[in-house]
Amino acid sequence: MRAVVIYESIYGNTHVIADAIARGLEPGNEVTVVAVAGATQELLDGADLVVAGGPTHLHGMSHANTRRAAVKQEHKEPGPVPLDPDAEGPGLRDWFGSLGRVSVSAAAFDTRLSGPAAFTGRAAKGVARLLERHGLTLIAEPESFLVTKDNQLVPGEEDRAQEWGGLLAAKAVLASGSTASGSTA
Repeated sequence: MRAVVIYESIYGNTHVIADAIARGLEPGNEVTVVAVAGATQELLDGADLVVAGGPTHLHGMSHANTRRAAVKQEHKEPGPVPLDPDAEGPGLRDWFGSLGRVSVSAAAFDTRLSGPAAFTGRAAKGVARLLERHGLTLIAEPESFLVTKDNQLVPGEEDRAQEWGGLLAAKAVLASGSTASGSTA
């Protein structure tokens, strides 16, 4: 199986989670992890699974203005967590705006503040909807990985992301098997 994990990250937490998901997907599979700026249509050609995720901003997916504001704030008053090297690049919304139809299995994830999703918001559901609009078939419910108010991953989230990657690999194999036999169930 060939999998592509696409991430948008500002402070690096989503990048760390994307790498952990990839480690879970890797045994016996070809896995590419790429920032959204490098997620070209050519990269997706021949993929069996696309996993996409980003940070939660203002209760949902980031916008260009929320990304700019986060980068501007970090440049003005550097915090304890440095910007991700790809923080100033495009976001998932930009990528979806240029993405054509892709007919493969998919999964969506996000990083968000620890707490009830009703209060923190959740970008993964928006990512999942956009994946489906572009022809991808979700094989798992959207998943959130939690960060603290100090912008650090909650202990255990990286391990949980790796386990989720392993579950996605198994589901993708099942999905490809059911598609190959003509079954949709």
